[in-house]
Amino acid sequence: MFFSEVVDHTIKKLKSQTANVLTLFNLCLGCFAIIVGLNGNLNLSTILIFLAALADRFDGRVARKLQIESELGKQLDSMCDIISFGVAPALLLYQGVLAEFGFPGVFFTIFYIGCGAFRLARFNITEQNGYFTGLPITAAGCLLTLTYLIIPYIPPQMILFISIVLSFLMISTFKLKKM
Repeated sequence: MFFSEVVDHTIKKLKSQTANVLTLFNLCLGCFAIIVGLNGNLNLSTILIFLAALADRFDGRVARKLQIESELGKQLDSMCDIISFGVAPALLLYQGVLAEFGFPGVFFTIFYIGCGAFRLARFNITEQNGYFTGLPITAAGCLLTLTYLIIPYIPPQMILFISIVLSFLMISTFKLKKM
């Protein structure tokens, strides 16, 4: 009798943390993307950011499916997203091309991260009504990461412009229906 109660309690505890584990996996992938990017492996960094997006896609779905959504999970998800879709893509593009702009490259790298943080904070304090306000940071981070793949084909100024546009789209007030 005692053993089955312990097993049931353990299973419930593991189930309740499944989405948070996926969220932390997103964070780990984002951190690895930063580290390998700083060490010059920008292609692997790109792949890791996209894998983080995949983990991020599933954590919310798992939470809803298992009915384990929580305020802690929401906050944790935002903290992980700023790393994986704010810092990692910004540093990837900085390493890839924006560093050659000097101070403007540094400024707009940090500006993108700041806009992402603002967007996440606003998301966390507003009521969810089936719409996003502004471009979600996951989408912006994936688009910025995709931009890395076209660096050889477009002028560096265009990469800077894309970074600025994505920054403003994150903090804009347009409504985007959730999928």
